[in-house]
Amino acid sequence: MDKERIKGMAQQGKGAMKETAGKAMGDQKLKAEGKMDKMEGKLRNTIGGAKDAIREADRETQKRH
Repeated sequence: MDKERIKGMAQQGKGAMKETAGKAMGDQKLKAEGKMDKMEGKLRNTIGGAKDAIREADRETQKRH
């Protein structure tokens, strides 16, 4: 698993907590920060998944040769 995926999952969790805390306290800024963290985490996770797919495809290609 790529490091970006791990960082992305952690950031999504952090963002979810911030968003929930912002909702509970009525803090729109904290809520928005949480949403942004979640979005960035999803992006990192996607990038990490693409890196994993490229590595796997490369391994499969090397096995055939």
